[in-house]
Amino acid sequence: MTNMLIAMFSQYCDEPFTVEPVKIISPHNQQTREVPDVTPRTTTAEISYINACCGLDLSAEQICKLLSKMCISAKPSSDNADLLDVEIPITRADVLHQCDIMEDVAIAYGFNELNRTFPKGSGTIAAPLPLNKLADIVRLESALCGWSEVMPLILCSHDENFAWLNRNDDGKTAVRLANPKTAEYQIVRTSLLPGLLKTIRENRKHSLPIKVFEASDVAFKDECVERKSKNERHFAAAFCGKTSGFEVIHGLLDRLMAMLSTRASASGAAEQKEGYWIEPVDGKHN
Repeated sequence: MTNMLIAMFSQYCDEPFTVEPVKIISPHNQQTREVPDVTPRTTTAEISYINACCGLDLSAEQICKLLSKMCISAKPSSDNADLLDVEIPITRADVLHQCDIMEDVAIAYGFNELNRTFPKGSGTIAAPLPLNKLADIVRLESALCGWSEVMPLILCSHDENFAWLNRNDDGKTAVRLANPKTAEYQIVRTSLLPGLLKTIRENRKHSLPIKVFEASDVAFKDECVERKSKNERHFAAAFCGKTSGFEVIHGLLDRLMAMLSTRASASGAAEQKEGYWIEPVDGKHN
């Protein structure tokens, strides 16, 4: 920050502009340092990367000359023919990565002079993540079955996530916000049901039946990972009508399982590991 202040105020000073360093002695650790440190930051940039992004075929010397126009000093590396040793002055705090150096080369060369060609290098992997692809399949099939997708907020109140669903909070499941702005955004949801039920509540005046679904993330505490929490992709659907609608929900489940190549088990025996079936659960989870 001190270096930037010096660089900004220097333009208002009469020539010649000089900076007098100050030695700071820290009594608690007996360490000393001189400030301000106006030494340029050093980094490297790949010649092939710059040429690929700009669609050019420049030599190292040509790139160094263009960078000099942008107040950046550069020279060919003595260790690698594809690298440039770059010195970034204190006035260029915006240069953080070699992509910023590539942008400066393009600016110095002239955007209007660049050929209209597809970049030789691409930053995309040209394939969706398996989890996102699976979620898209579930969304598409649910929509084709006549269900409407909803996208409520991932934050909810503590009561919505636990008490209103008749669930107990053991203190080891939900990620709680340290300073929530309102009581509605206290924790990160551990279930998709609160959002679906709130959507039905806010649209209860609409004509029945209401068929909504969501395929999105929930969060759980996990002390085994660095960030102490983890995301899981869940799917949930809710039906609101004048009848129970169990057959409607079951039909949606059958369709999704069929599209995912998962067949229902012939019997409801829990010993069978293939397929899916319906089992009664403990009353405290209802």
